Amino acid sequence: MRYGYWMPVFGGWLRNVDDEKMSATWEYTKKLAQRSEQIGFDLSLVAELNLNDIKGIREPSLDAWSTAAALTAVTERLEYMVAVRPTFHNPALLAKQAANIDHIGGGGRLSLNVVSSWWKDEALKYGVGFEEHDDRYARTEEWLKVLDTLWQRDDFNFSGKYYKIQDSVLQPKPLTKPRPTIYAGGESEAAKNLIARTCDAYVMHGDPPERIQLKIADMNQRREKLGLGLMIYGVAGYSIVRDTEADAKKELARITDVKQSAAGYDNYQQWLSGTQLEQKVSLEDYSVSNRGLRAGLVGTPQQVKDQIGRFEAAGVNLLLLQCSPQLEEMERFADSVIH
Repeated sequence: MRYGYWMPVFGGWLRNVDDEKMSATWEYTKKLAQRSEQIGFDLSLVAELNLNDIKGIREPSLDAWSTAAALTAVTERLEYMVAVRPTFHNPALLAKQAANIDHIGGGGRLSLNVVSSWWKDEALKYGVGFEEHDDRYARTEEWLKVLDTLWQRDDFNFSGKYYKIQDSVLQPKPLTKPRPTIYAGGESEAAKNLIARTCDAYVMHGDPPERIQLKIADMNQRREKLGLGLMIYGVAGYSIVRDTEADAKKELARITDVKQSAAGYDNYQQWLSGTQLEQKVSLEDYSVSNRGLRAGLVGTPQQVKDQIGRFEAAGVNLLLLQCSPQLEEMERFADSVIH
């Protein structure tokens, strides 16, 4: 199992807790990244939203791509899975940026998490067009075609519905071969079909291992029909590790004490309407992002280890953890679970 974590570019993960003691600042993210690779973490997912989805839109949030470039330069081995939304980035220009960061890291340390946008208000506030769900995935497929081809060869021409490229050249190419890993997630048929055809890895919201196993089996079948090999499979999870189960449940009660007046709940209905999820998400789920609590990583160190074993048996290669406060809880997780 590889252990990754979400970089807290929004200053936390809890919509019910105002101050989680992890500020959305360069200083905190640098400290966290440098420490995380020392204690055994392999990867950090750097989310991309220009507005703060967790604490409310008037609170600070860090830009994903400039933050990832800077973090790559001040760490030695951590992989950065940087989220990118095709509606916000020209694919040729993003291919150039990504190749440059890949060189900064020495190769093998940059990957992409391709996300088809869901937040209409954010797009409007930043002057970006917002398309219907399946149209966003159609754009994403063209976007990935341009990106991947420019990483492979020059003198490239492309004329599609969304993008046109004329005799393009991209140098230097990425160091990582055959290309930086492309992760993506999604639960609609449009998303799963696109991911099976074009991506290297599938990342999933938090769910129990038995449900994750079914999703992996489904994706494996899609890949087999296309004549493609196995993917990397990642799962998001919120971790609470305590010496006793009672202490873990006490912390769980604290973070799920839903306060619907909190600023982070303003976009709840818009998020539901902008996605096509396989199951209903309650406000309690939404108090922790990415359905993280459903992964069941709450309890004593042995209970959490046992649950991780079930995920491994289901075919999961990567856990993407959230916790709060991040630095202190990741230290606890590393000491009691990883090592």
